[in-house]
Amino acid sequence: MREYLLTLCVTAAVTYLLTGPVRKFAIAAGAMPEIRARDVHREPTPRLGGIAMFGGLCAGLLVAAHLSNLRRVFELSNEPRALLSGAGLIWLLGVLDDKWGVDALVKLGGQMIAAGVMVLQGLTILFIPVPGVGTVSLTPMQGTLLTVALIVITINAVNFVDGLDGLAAGMVCIAAAAFFLYAYRLWFGHGLEAAAPATLFAAVLMGMCLGFLPHNMHPARIFMGDSGSMLIGLVLAAGAISITGQVDPDALALWAGSERAAVTTTVPVYIPLLLPLTVIAVPVADLLLAIVRRTWKGQSPFAADRGHLHHRLLEIGHSHSRAVLIMYFWSALIAFGTVAYSVNSASMWILLVVVFLSAVGLVLLLMPRFTPRAPRWAERFVPPRYRRRAVPAAAQAAGAGPAVDADADGSADGSADGEAAAERRRPVPAGLHGATAIGDRSRFAHARRSLPRD
Repeated sequence: MREYLLTLCVTAAVTYLLTGPVRKFAIAAGAMPEIRARDVHREPTPRLGGIAMFGGLCAGLLVAAHLSNLRRVFELSNEPRALLSGAGLIWLLGVLDDKWGVDALVKLGGQMIAAGVMVLQGLTILFIPVPGVGTVSLTPMQGTLLTVALIVITINAVNFVDGLDGLAAGMVCIAAAAFFLYAYRLWFGHGLEAAAPATLFAAVLMGMCLGFLPHNMHPARIFMGDSGSMLIGLVLAAGAISITGQVDPDALALWAGSERAAVTTTVPVYIPLLLPLTVIAVPVADLLLAIVRRTWKGQSPFAADRGHLHHRLLEIGHSHSRAVLIMYFWSALIAFGTVAYSVNSASMWILLVVVFLSAVGLVLLLMPRFTPRAPRWAERFVPPRYRRRAVPAAAQAAGAGPAVDADADGSADGSADGEAAAERRRPVPAGLHGATAIGDRSRFAHARRSLPRD
């Protein structure tokens, strides 16, 4: 565990330290596209954050290759090199798309090529454990098609959900944490060496996301872009394929009693078609809804719009930060609930806890304008928006102030100031510029003046 923590910390540190220089490079290179109709941010923000994340990936794998225990992963398996090859291709494709833009079909073809390179180097699904049947071996063609389909689906699911500051990185980090717990349990709990690469991939993926999140939280200073979203989607898919298609259920029979019992006890997160969908169920649901919505309107499934789940959360009144936290909540509930069920599927309390948390999540989802207030004694420890106000919010929104004498022409001395104050307090509609932020972000004024002009 200490070597995994060291690998995670090195990956996070390298990603964090590289993000600042990468931001300056993106600004100098002009990788700051204009705000589009579907965007929710206010100012043009540099992309190419995937460059720093790819640097963190390389650093994490390099450190792991020189550690005493993790070195065996590179000696006994070719999967880390396969991951690095596919990640390099998908990262290069994403950098080109962030800078100049790439057609959707070209990106799809590039994703399939990257997946094919990983398959050629051994990262593929060899067999599928089926409940009640046992192990079903796949032909090379079947394994290749299933592997490529899983990689492409996961990449696009993560890419589709990357619409709010910190959303994609946080959700993938939560999924990677749940996946790490499951893979680590298989490796050290059951002694399955085939689960070691997936455990390493999950640790590196957590480091990439944690190192990038401080720069990407609202208000974001840099976006990961397609170079980052497709990269973390590919790493997540690689871990799922590694542990699903390479771990033989015959080895689990020593602990479960029989092969059929082993397959049945691990089915919640063991079937290849189910594991990625449970770990990133929210992005996949968003992906499927987007495809149905766009094809129903006669549009291309790859056409961009403002109908994603995070857009809908903003439309019903949630703030930017609250919409992100709600998506985090559902991702964690599904991912960790599935892992907990795989550990002890016969326990009823796991199901009861999941049902209770789901009810809590639905209540929070249906109360977009609810703002909790801290008690008097705790006001100094919470942000100002959670403190009790002496003046009611309705009076403040109306621009109420002290009475003033009217001039001869009928105008009031303080009316202009009151209207200006009310205008500053009026939320900016999410459909125009972004989340329900209040007023202009004056602390970005100097940054806007310093931007190069054409």
